[in-house]
Amino acid sequence: MRISKKVGLIIGAVILVVILVILFSTYSRQARERNDLNARLSAAQTLLPILTTQKTDLENQLAQIESSLNANKAKFESVEITEYGESIVYGEYLFEIAGKCKVNLNFLTFPKPTAITIGAVTYSVVSLSLPVSGELDNIFDFIEALMTDERFTSAEVTAVKIEVAGSATINLNIYGYKG
Repeated sequence: MRISKKVGLIIGAVILVVILVILFSTYSRQARERNDLNARLSAAQTLLPILTTQKTDLENQLAQIESSLNANKAKFESVEITEYGESIVYGEYLFEIAGKCKVNLNFLTFPKPTAITIGAVTYSVVSLSLPVSGELDNIFDFIEALMTDERFTSAEVTAVKIEVAGSATINLNIYGYKG
């Protein structure tokens, strides 16, 4: 079976058209990808200076914060521990007495001591507000224990406010000799 010249030309033309369509679609796809990559590159190049500036700003902020941290560390390292150490010890005593008297000491915050002068003697005074809860008899036992415990000989209960049956606020001043 022999193919005529016309059929051969038609088959050749079809093959040529198919090859051209394949080449065109490949070229179009590569052109789209190139355009997408160029757009992404352009966006990255636009964003790069902004990010570089932000990085520099953040590094400067970090340096300032680290400097502030070091200054604050130095400030706290220079504070005498005795005030705070005594506060911790007195806090432990208060919680111990509250436990023995079966009352709940709801929270405890030690303010910075203030100075008071009586005659020629200066004392440091820590004024505490002690919110407690429990049975009324136990609250009275707690107050009595504060007034009679040898660890609180330099302390004074200045006020007691019974708020609701089972809770009270006790104001306590702890004195320390300053000189």
